[in-house]
Amino acid sequence: MQSLRDIVPAALNNINTKFIVLDKGRIAMEGQQKMCLALVADETAAVHFQMWGDECDTFEPGDLSRLNGIFSYNRNNLLLRAGKRGKAEKVGEFTIACMETPNMSEIRWVPDPSNSKIYVPEAVISPFSRVFPPMN
Repeated sequence: MQSLRDIVPAALNNINTKFIVLDKGRIAMEGQQKMCLALVADETAAVHFQMWGDECDTFEPGDLSRLNGIFSYNRNNLLLRAGKRGKAEKVGEFTIACMETPNMSEIRWVPDPSNSKIYVPEAVISPFSRVFPPMN
């Protein structure tokens, strides 16, 4: 199992991790398919999780989930998702300690000057999710 804090953009993007769903955005239609975004976290960091189709109805805040999937880095956003060959599954509820910072989706990544297949953090855009701001 990978910790969310250890996820970085790279040539290989397979991910096997466990997290809790903290918040979930509204469901939108992307062509013919449902899509929604969620904020998820483990004991090391938080990240945005993109759900498609039935996943949008399956996962709710408080769900403990396991993901065997991929991460995408496009338009300066790091997103977890199951992908076509992966699987996201609910494995419990309310049973994990978690951290909302750093949010790995709020880091700007750039290619390493010495190896373009590796990305390194350039800047922290925001310590918290700008999509799901923390409640004070």
